[in-house]
Amino acid sequence: MSTNIVNQVAFLRTSREFPEDLRQLTVEVNRAYIDTANAVNNRIISIFPTNRSAQNGETWFVSSNQRQNGFRQVYAFTGAGNVAHGRNLSQISGFVRCFGSFTDGTNWYGAVYAGSTAIAGQVTFYITGTNIVIVAGGGSPAIVSGTIVLEWIAKP
Repeated sequence: MSTNIVNQVAFLRTSREFPEDLRQLTVEVNRAYIDTANAVNNRIISIFPTNRSAQNGETWFVSSNQRQNGFRQVYAFTGAGNVAHGRNLSQISGFVRCFGSFTDGTNWYGAVYAGSTAIAGQVTFYITGTNIVIVAGGGSPAIVSGTIVLEWIAKP
């Protein structure tokens, strides 16, 4: 069994014995509050903002085992082409999740984080230093509207 378990803090036990002595009770209630606050703060945050980036509640340790925070932002689009992302890529260790969807006005489809080559029948996207580039392959559904979600790790 490993003694270096990363997720010990986020675990919140389901029962706790509280002492009757007021001083000991105060100590135990303070511990319970700190345990609860730590567990809540270490969850993935379900906020998907379009006007600025938000911490997503993730903590990564990919650069020399240093703590790195995860961020997220949503971008709307109405067709193939460029969508400015406004990110300074020198402050980002890497993108970890990039996904999206779009509609042709009737049906909904997935936008695939792939590459710069148009793929027949698919809408894909990739990221440059300044833009999210949306590529519609030949025969792909018409794009009426859609969203792209970028999630990244900040440099330590």
